[in-house]
Amino acid sequence: MSNVVIVGAGAAGMMAAVTAASQGAQVVLLEKMDQPGRKLRITGKGRCNLTNTAPLKDFLSHIGPDTRWLRNCFALFSNVQLMEFFEQRQVPLVEERGGRIFPKSGKSLDIFLALINDLERRPNVTIRRNCAVKSLTEDFHGVRLQDGSTVRGDAVIIATGGLSYPTTGSTGIGYRLAADAHHTVVPQVPSLVSLRCQEEIPSDLQGFVLKNVGLTITRPDGKKLFDAFGEMTFGPDSLDGPIVLSASRQVSRLLNAGETLVAHIDLKPAVASETLDRRLIADLNSNGTRLFHDALRMWLPAEVIPLALKRLHIEYYKRLHQINAAERKRLLGLLKNLEFTLVGTGDYNTAIVTQGGVLTKEINPKTMESRLVPGLYFVGEVLDLDADTGGYNLQIAFSTGYAAGLAASQEK
Repeated sequence: MSNVVIVGAGAAGMMAAVTAASQGAQVVLLEKMDQPGRKLRITGKGRCNLTNTAPLKDFLSHIGPDTRWLRNCFALFSNVQLMEFFEQRQVPLVEERGGRIFPKSGKSLDIFLALINDLERRPNVTIRRNCAVKSLTEDFHGVRLQDGSTVRGDAVIIATGGLSYPTTGSTGIGYRLAADAHHTVVPQVPSLVSLRCQEEIPSDLQGFVLKNVGLTITRPDGKKLFDAFGEMTFGPDSLDGPIVLSASRQVSRLLNAGETLVAHIDLKPAVASETLDRRLIADLNSNGTRLFHDALRMWLPAEVIPLALKRLHIEYYKRLHQINAAERKRLLGLLKNLEFTLVGTGDYNTAIVTQGGVLTKEINPKTMESRLVPGLYFVGEVLDLDADTGGYNLQIAFSTGYAAGLAASQEK
C-alpha cells in the first residue's frame, strides 16, 4: 500500500487525494491555511465554473503554452468524467452560455463540500490544517514542516497553486520546491487580469459594461497580438471584463516586462467603416440643427459621451450641419478605433491565475511525475499551464490532480 503526501488542499490537491485514497493509498493532505479549498470556494465569483463542454481539440486550443501536453492527462480524466464525478456525489450541474458548466445551485461551496466530505469519510485520509511546508527532504520522499517535523511518503505531490489570490494561501512556495528539486521554473506573471491604462478613465465610464465590441491589442508598430469580440468593462485606470481577461493571457508577460501596448476598441464591430461613414453623413444631414453634445447619443451610450467629447475636440454646442469632414472622420475613428495605451496589468490580488511555473517538458504528461526526481509529482497551477476563462483552468487542476493521484497510489 502506497503512502502519499500531498502539499496543498486546493482543487488539484483534493482531487489527487480523493483519487489516491480510492485506490487504497494512505494519504496525508497538508494545508497551510485553517481550511482547505479557499480559492475554490471563491472561484467564478462564488459560482465555480468547473469545466466546459467543448470537444477535446477545441478545449485544448484554449490552453497554453503547450497545448498538446495535456492530451494524455485529459484522456484519463476528461470534462465528461469530471461532470460525472460531481453528479455521482449529488452535485447537479448546469450548462450555461459558451459551454460553461456550473453547479446548479450556483454555489462553489457545493463543489468544495463534495470533495471535502469524500475525503473526511475515508479512514485512509488524514487532513492536516495549519500545516505549512518549509522544504522537501534531501531524498525528495518527504517534506519538512515549519514546526521542524517531517512527513514522509512513497510519493509527494506538490499542489500548492500559483501566486494569484494570496489571501487564500497562494504564496508560490511550489516554485521554490520545484527549483530545489532541480526543475526549470518559468518566471511568473499575473494572468486573466485587468490591463492598466495610461489614460484616466472618466468616472461616468467606470463600472460601465460595453457589450458586443471588438478588442484588438497591438504593439506601437501595429503588430497584432490579440483580436476578439465580446464584453468588457472599465475600472478607474484599467480595462476589464471577459475579453480583456482573455487578452491578458497574450500580453501580460510583455506588459510586466515593461512594454507599452495599444488597445483598440471597435464600438461598432458589425458595421464596416465605409458603411458607418455613410450613416454618419446621413445622420448629420438629417439632424442638422441638433447640438453636437446632444446628438452623440445617436451613436454612443450616454456613459461613453464624456470620454468622446474629451477625445474628439469638437465644440460642445456646435450644430451638426457645421461638422466638417475632418471632424466627422474623427468621430468615425472613435467609433471604430477607440484607443487606450496599456502600461501594465493588475496584480496577483486580482489575477484569476498565474502564468508560468514548472516546465511541462520535465513532467511526465501521463502521470504528472517528475522526469528528474522519481516519486515527486506536480499538479495544477504550479505547472507552466494556464487557460482562458470558461472552466478550462479548473479542468486542468482536476485532471492533473487525478492523474497524479492515480499514479502516486501505485508507488512503493
